[in-house]
Amino acid sequence: MTWLLLLLAAVSALVSLLNFGRTPDWVWAWKTTIATGEYGHWLVLWPLGLAGLAALAATGPARFATLAFCAVSLVALLRPAVSAWWLGRGLGEDAFSFGRLYAGAEPPAASVRTEIFARTGGQELSLDFYRPDATKDAHQIPRPCIVVIHGGGWDGGDRTQLAGWNARWVARGYAVAAVSYRLAPQSIWPAQGDDVRAAIAWLKANAVRLGIDPTRLVLLGRSAGGQLATAVGYGARDPAIRGVIALYAPHDMPFAFSVSREDDSLNSVKLMKQYFGGPPDTPVRLARYESASGQLLATKDSPPTLLIHGVPDTLAWYRHSERLAVRLAELGVPHTHFQLPWATHGFDFNPNGPGGQLADFAINRFLAETTR
Repeated sequence: MTWLLLLLAAVSALVSLLNFGRTPDWVWAWKTTIATGEYGHWLVLWPLGLAGLAALAATGPARFATLAFCAVSLVALLRPAVSAWWLGRGLGEDAFSFGRLYAGAEPPAASVRTEIFARTGGQELSLDFYRPDATKDAHQIPRPCIVVIHGGGWDGGDRTQLAGWNARWVARGYAVAAVSYRLAPQSIWPAQGDDVRAAIAWLKANAVRLGIDPTRLVLLGRSAGGQLATAVGYGARDPAIRGVIALYAPHDMPFAFSVSREDDSLNSVKLMKQYFGGPPDTPVRLARYESASGQLLATKDSPPTLLIHGVPDTLAWYRHSERLAVRLAELGVPHTHFQLPWATHGFDFNPNGPGGQLADFAINRFLAETTR
């Protein structure tokens, strides 16, 4: 019993330490880090239980070693929550709440309908449209619309990704359009950008029927979707796009290819080659990479931007957002660059977790400022 407790405590400490430092390049480590980072406040029950058993049943040096490992686990698992509390102190009273970690309310179910917005290459492209309850709006005021672009490495994912966030924004009075786009390798860039632009055009053309304001659109993308959000948002030169939100995304695609590796957890070299039809080693393909790079397309008139990225992220290096923030600062574009010191790729899987709460606060404030 004593040695079993020691083994379990050692494994717990090792896993919980994923909340410190850069996440290893293994898929299991990435997914485990989401769990330890955004659900660590629940997982502390495990080392607490082990510590209690060790105090009652273990003996000798193994007892003290078990308790030490449990202490390490507790510190590491609570690190994201404590860090979020510390960061939230400088943002506002409602930026972070310990109570929400354990009793965060889910938003009410939103009304959703699926619409076909384009037919191209023999394929129908659809979007899921979420609209606030019109019965609560006596004057039927057209709503700002958030255009959500899913992630998935450009060859996967779909518009139902993290749909709970869409319902959350709808509950606050925004309309949401979660859009589909053609996937690689069957379709290469600029097909994906064309699809997002087609969705925006369709939303504008149907604005009255949908009850949205066609002059108040915000693009929001995660990972690969964040790349699409900045590339389309900056390249469109459209004043109707009031803001761009990108979470853990690359924005300079030649640079992204230069730091990609075949032996990382996603084989990012393969992802980019199939997205652009090959490496950027010919003038034609280099032009594709550059035309997909929000950082290279940005001008002084680009829309305000919110960038959110976790420093330990190994699927998309935090330097991608950092470099874009520097470029936007040089151009004088209003922007916020929000770095989370513990968060990994996809940290917003739990909207009520430490990273989820801070992202929720930052996005909500950004939407209020850019769509009013």
